[in-house]
Amino acid sequence: MTNTTTTMSCAEVMDALEAAGTAQNRKVYARHGATEPMFGVSFADIGKLVKKVKVDHELAMELWATGNHDARMVACRIADPKAITVANANEMVKACDNYVVAESLAGLLTESKIADARSKAWRDKKDEWAASAGWALSASLAFRERMDTELGLRLLDQIEAEIADRPNRVRHEMNQCVITFGLLPELHDRALEVAAAISPVDVDHGETSCKTPDAASYIAKTLAHREKQAAKKAEREAAKAVKKAAK
Repeated sequence: MTNTTTTMSCAEVMDALEAAGTAQNRKVYARHGATEPMFGVSFADIGKLVKKVKVDHELAMELWATGNHDARMVACRIADPKAITVANANEMVKACDNYVVAESLAGLLTESKIADARSKAWRDKKDEWAASAGWALSASLAFRERMDTELGLRLLDQIEAEIADRPNRVRHEMNQCVITFGLLPELHDRALEVAAAISPVDVDHGETSCKTPDAASYIAKTLAHREKQAAKKAEREAAKAVKKAAK
């Protein structure tokens, strides 16, 4: 629910962001594609600010309108996804100029009623960042197990056919879709086929240490980790049951 009482004004948030920014962070974020204006605020400090503000949709839209990178990161985390309109989303995606903001916008929209429609509308855009947001949104929906099986299979076919010819960062987001789709039982086998067909996925990450993961290996590693965590949970539950029975 949208907060009706603004805990901080836009000017107060901008002042807080400016005070928390560092030159080193600005250099790091620039290597990841972030553009000026920005203060270079750490994710930890952004998290603290978000925790203080909570949900405030009106403030989020004001912060987004500043064009400041850090302000937009805050905006994506304090906006009310239920209040986002198609017009809002389309204007916001037009303003995206790097993958960090595009993925943050996708994260915000995942919980909205327009998530499926925006993902469909943006995936085939010629603009790199709109298409990136569309594919990132598809991956986010799949991660939350909100991916229709038939649609997932169609998207995997599209990825296999088109990934080599899509813009740089779109290739990365498509590869992420293969990974998240591969974690779903109904899409697992087809995702592995596509992973084998498209590997290796060539993405230029610029002056960073980031790498685009091999989808098949990442799927296997993630599923193994989940199985291990499930086994540990089962052991804890069994131990609790034994302890309770002994009382």
